[in-house]
Amino acid sequence: MARRYDCNDATDRKTGLREAASAVRRGELVVLPTDTLYGIGADAFSPEAVHDLLAAKGRGRGMPTPVLIGSPNTLHGLVTDFSEQAWELVDAFWPGALTLVAKHQPSLAWDLGDTHGTVAVRMPLHPVAIELLTEVGPMAVSSANLSGHPAPEDCDAAREMLGDAVSVYLDGGPTPGIEPSSIVDVTGKVPVLLREGALGADRLREVVPDLEVAP
Repeated sequence: MARRYDCNDATDRKTGLREAASAVRRGELVVLPTDTLYGIGADAFSPEAVHDLLAAKGRGRGMPTPVLIGSPNTLHGLVTDFSEQAWELVDAFWPGALTLVAKHQPSLAWDLGDTHGTVAVRMPLHPVAIELLTEVGPMAVSSANLSGHPAPEDCDAAREMLGDAVSVYLDGGPTPGIEPSSIVDVTGKVPVLLREGALGADRLREVVPDLEVAP
C-alpha cells in the first residue's frame, strides 16, 4: 500500500523524507515535487528500479530517464568532457529548470535506457527534492504520469495515475511551475537547445551567445 506524506507539515515531512529515502534504497519508487512538475523517481544506480519506473509509466527504453542531483559538485562523478559553456549554464541556472544532456562517465554502473553514452541531468529548485537527493544521491526521475497523459502539477494527479506502483508519495502541494525544464545538449562544441521549456533561447543566449536551436 502506497504511503503519502504532507510535506507542508514539519513532522510529516520529516517522516516522509525518511521513508522515501528508505524506499529508494530498497529499490522502490517514490513520487516527489520539483520546481516544474511532480516526478517519479528511483535509485539511478539500480537497473531493476529504473526498469520498474519505466514500466510504471508505460514507457520504453527508447525514452531514457533523466537524472536529478542535489548539488552541482555531483556532476564531477557523473559526466565527462563537460565544457566551459556547460559549467557557465550550471552556474547561471542551477538549481532550476534547465536539463543538460552530457556524456556520462563510461565506468558508471547504471542503465537508464538507450542513452547512447549520454545522460540528461538537472538540479531542481525545490527544497523537498533537494533534501531527498542529498540523502540518497542521484535519482532517475521522470514526470509522474502515465506515458501519453498530462504531467501532474499536484500529488493527487500523480497518485491517480500511478497508484500502488509507487511506495511513497511526497506531497508538497501544487508545483510552482507549469512548464517543463528546458533541455540543452552540451555534448558538442556548441550548446543546442533541444526543448524550450521554462527557459527560452534568448535567456539562455545571455549566458552562451552561440547557443543553437534544434530544428
